[in-house]
Amino acid sequence: MKSMLARHFGKGWMVLVYAFLYAPLLFMIVFSFNSTRQDAVFTGYSLRWYQALLGDVKIVNGFFVSLKVAFITGLLSAVLGTFAAFVLVRYRRFFGRTVFSAMVSAPLVMPEVIIGLSLLLLMVGAQNVFGWPQRGMLTIILGHTLMGMAYAMVVVQSRLLEMDRSIEEAAMDLGARPHQVFFLVTLPNIAQAVLAAFLLSFTLSFDDVVIAEFLSGPGVNTLPQVIFTYARRGINPTIYAAATILITVVTLVIAIYAVWVARSTRRRERETAAVARAEAQALGMR
Repeated sequence: MKSMLARHFGKGWMVLVYAFLYAPLLFMIVFSFNSTRQDAVFTGYSLRWYQALLGDVKIVNGFFVSLKVAFITGLLSAVLGTFAAFVLVRYRRFFGRTVFSAMVSAPLVMPEVIIGLSLLLLMVGAQNVFGWPQRGMLTIILGHTLMGMAYAMVVVQSRLLEMDRSIEEAAMDLGARPHQVFFLVTLPNIAQAVLAAFLLSFTLSFDDVVIAEFLSGPGVNTLPQVIFTYARRGINPTIYAAATILITVVTLVIAIYAVWVARSTRRRERETAAVARAEAQALGMR
């Protein structure tokens, strides 16, 4: 009786947690199809806010700016995070390792307001001295890369710690040079982690509004900035439509990625099992 109660209590608690997290999203999706601007009463089904979304220049431009910034940030974060993780995992002792590890990991625990303010002071100082960079898309990319690189490093580092180093050692014994070992052996084995780091950095950059507020310039506003500006003026169901489309796209991407990872894992398990069977048969023939 107690075990049954504990099991049902756990399921009920999980349902409540998921309802608390996702019920607001469900209500927002429903009211994105509302025929009026009412936010408490559903007055009828309509697509007028999706039509208004297509004609909203600020939201459309903000979406493409966010897409460019997030894509470039994801690439830079994945590359720099991979190199940082490789250095920290493969080279246990070098001068300044503690400082390097602390500096790379600092954005994980530093408030975004502090990061944005410090980057703003840095960019303004550099602009006053060198005349570059101008506040805009470039400065937002630099700020988001600083934050995304830390998260990417953690993801790739966990995969490198689990990786069997005997594969790399075997490649070096066969005459492969260090850069060949990295690109031909190490990188394919951590490819899923690098892709996960890219997706995580992409999502963080696309969603960020704090750092973008500090580093954006005239005429350059990301989608979260535009939505935040609209939200301060009052209720605008066009925001609900934009958010619904983003939720749908993100859900599809996550589902596709999950299916790809599951298939890759099963294929790798089948290949490993086939190799084990072949080795067992070879030993039996002897």
